[in-house]
Amino acid sequence: MIAADHASAPDSGAADHLWMHFTRMGSAATDPVPVVARGEGAYLFDTKGKRYLDALSGLFVVQAGYGREELAVAADRQLRTLPYFPIWSYATPPAIELADRLAALAPGDLNKVFFSSGGGESVETAWKVAKQYFKLTGRPNKTKVISRAVAYHGTTQGALSITGVPGFKHAFEPLVPGTFRVPNTDFYRAPEPFADDEKAFGRWAADRVEEAILAEGPDSVAAVFVEPVQNAGGSIPPPPGYFERLREICDRHDVLLVSDEVICAYGRLGAMFGAERFGYQPDIITSAKGLTSGYAALGAAIISDRIFEPFSRGTVTFPHGYTFGGHPVACAVALANLDLFERDDLLGHVRRHEDTLRRTLEQLLDLPIVGDVRGAGYFWSVELVRDRATKEPFSRDDCERILRGVVAPGMWEAGVYCRCDDRGNAVVQFAPPLICGPAEFDQIEAAMRTVLTDAWAQL
Repeated sequence: MIAADHASAPDSGAADHLWMHFTRMGSAATDPVPVVARGEGAYLFDTKGKRYLDALSGLFVVQAGYGREELAVAADRQLRTLPYFPIWSYATPPAIELADRLAALAPGDLNKVFFSSGGGESVETAWKVAKQYFKLTGRPNKTKVISRAVAYHGTTQGALSITGVPGFKHAFEPLVPGTFRVPNTDFYRAPEPFADDEKAFGRWAADRVEEAILAEGPDSVAAVFVEPVQNAGGSIPPPPGYFERLREICDRHDVLLVSDEVICAYGRLGAMFGAERFGYQPDIITSAKGLTSGYAALGAAIISDRIFEPFSRGTVTFPHGYTFGGHPVACAVALANLDLFERDDLLGHVRRHEDTLRRTLEQLLDLPIVGDVRGAGYFWSVELVRDRATKEPFSRDDCERILRGVVAPGMWEAGVYCRCDDRGNAVVQFAPPLICGPAEFDQIEAAMRTVLTDAWAQL
């Protein structure tokens, strides 16, 4: 993962004591660090007053945009009423109301809500739920997890073990055992027999999950973790029929299907949940980010009645929790955020403008450095290549020299905050706030065209 540009920054002392996340701190200690001071609508402003289009919603988070007074008011009201109390054997009105609201919104029988502070914690929760569920139902050996290559699921020891990005894991090994990877659904790089048949490729990719379950033994596999649109690797959507087939496989082998929607939930794909967008029923949805539009830290694992049932018996306890999970202020903000979604019809707005965003980005396909444009809703990636005819990807040197050295700083200098990512092949990601429209899309395309033209000249 590549951070945005570290040039033209207002404060070279930012790294004196602040240890920034996923950051080369050696470079940060010598190069100026961008300092973002405020936000308004879809735009950010640094401490010098320069304006940037936030074409990434912070980090796929700020769905409703910056400066929403109703969210600040909700937080202030709850701070003055009850600023904090844990939901460990107790409850608070905002946590109860939000759980009820999410249960009503979630598909099928996903009616139990376990709150956390963020996305990785929600993934951690889901794996623990799956393990204990099978122990409670007499199948204690079902503990393993299958996930997809290059998929990112979080940084806690359990979530990192599920993550399929090797470079993120080496420094922390040994990790939690029992996780296995299968191919993802990147149709742009599908194996040759499926290069012209997206549905057949989807069937092939789903069948690799069953192959892994059978190889490990169905009596040992607890869950499959998948994102509706895979983030790492570049906004990889599912082929037609993929999730239908995956649901069949999980049912056949009594394996839980976990839909990791930390990015995809809460409007990012034009639906409240990505599972709805693609028509499948998960056993657990993990979520965070857009639940509060980033105005407070909150995550939620939403769990089916069937999975919850053995936890409801007698003296059974799920020995797991977080100090700030279900924080009353965060829950109050989330409720106000969901009200705002309804009032402003943000889901409908995304659906109405999705094709315009896609078509605007696809204009970049006339550049020789652009190999593919893919995604869904307001979640898109542009893959960069050395040779479009052969789909030759960027080398590690190209990622370092061009993606990090030219594209990332060039986009920031052009006034567009996005994400340059090399966890898989080299991509530039865009996930603008859900309030954006054609004017913002055109600004993204214009900046990309200028920067990528320069990048190609240097490649």
